[in-house]
Amino acid sequence: MPTVSVIMPVFNGEAYLAEAIDSILSQTFSDFELILVDDGSQDNSIDLMRAYQDRDERISIFQLDRNMGMADARNYGIAKASGQYITTMDCDDISLPRRLQLQVAFLESNAEVGAVGISGQAVNEDLTSVLFELSVPPKHAQIVLANFVGVSFIYTTVMARSALMRSVGGYQPGRRSGEERELYWRMLWGTRARFANLPENLYTYRQHGQSFSANRDAKLKAETDEVRAFMLRQLWGEAPAETLDRFYRMTLGDKLGWLDRRAAKRDMARLIDSIVSEGLVAPDDMALLVEEATRRLEGTMPRLWQKFLHWRRLHFTD
Repeated sequence: MPTVSVIMPVFNGEAYLAEAIDSILSQTFSDFELILVDDGSQDNSIDLMRAYQDRDERISIFQLDRNMGMADARNYGIAKASGQYITTMDCDDISLPRRLQLQVAFLESNAEVGAVGISGQAVNEDLTSVLFELSVPPKHAQIVLANFVGVSFIYTTVMARSALMRSVGGYQPGRRSGEERELYWRMLWGTRARFANLPENLYTYRQHGQSFSANRDAKLKAETDEVRAFMLRQLWGEAPAETLDRFYRMTLGDKLGWLDRRAAKRDMARLIDSIVSEGLVAPDDMALLVEEATRRLEGTMPRLWQKFLHWRRLHFTD
């Protein structure tokens, strides 16, 4: 039985698939299986996959009859996985050589952690230019808060214990968007699992014409709000539209007016109280949550006011 099962759904991924597969085969940690799930591709992806399978016995291939979407393709891979840990990989991205090694070492040294992600970089199509850093919060309390305001994981990098993944039933079948956020919230809510992120940049997220990008349009907002609303209803019994809008705008880094900032401060205080009272975050982490919420709120202020607050902290904080 391999230590790690790497699940890579493939849909018309011929252009970048070889680089993605090579990046897994080049890992310094070699005790893995690579499960390629062809999700109804219409190009030559399957031929490329078979060529790799002929060269490496750690690769297995499964074909779906039609395009089912990322959640169902990953669930199919999970059903076939035999590893102690399960992680995913997009067929147009690249994992740096030490990715699996560091994640496995972390999980084996931290038995209380159920899943661990890593940081990364977004790059252009030909990998010649870094577009931006993809930094994620390292500590569990910060990750839980970032589920609502911010980015909790680079979801395609998360490595989870397979028993934990299966205990919550994997991804929600048929879901075409927000499937990762929904899964890890359900994992948190249902099992009180603990999460972590490693600071090393070990994942390269390629942005190109066919990749999903964070376009700030109505469709993306509706999809994001839908998952956040599901989470808030479990916490609060309600999901106010105004709160969802403020959380979304704070995630994007938008500036808020004075009244909206006051309302956002109330939202964050209520959120912190509820995630602690529900046992999602330990009471000892309350100070960390308040610090993180304050930082998020300051990010919504006009730039000049942010500079003043920074100056005041430098000169008047012990």
